[in-house]
Amino acid sequence: MGIQDTDRTLPSNRMVFELRRDEERYRQFQQDIEASMEHYGLSEAERQAWRNMDISGLARLGVHPYFLPQISRLFKGGGYNHNNSDAARLYAEKMGIVSEDN
Repeated sequence: MGIQDTDRTLPSNRMVFELRRDEERYRQFQQDIEASMEHYGLSEAERQAWRNMDISGLARLGVHPYFLPQISRLFKGGGYNHNNSDAARLYAEKMGIVSEDN
């Protein structure tokens, strides 16, 4: 799951890119993820991965590696980023990363 596996045509890539830059679209995503996924034309496999917050699944589908941690921030917020933030813990959990505490 590296940069070579990125599917530049995958609608999830466009969705992440735009949600991170457009406050109104991000607000809509927070209120109704299904409508957001419909707006961007995500496949059923993508939709299921988003519903399950399956970040590694999105990686296997072709989401750009840079966007993977950004996805956890879309769900858990991007403020006060640190190794124990909700977003960082979600990313580590979904990517199968074991912390030094475990």
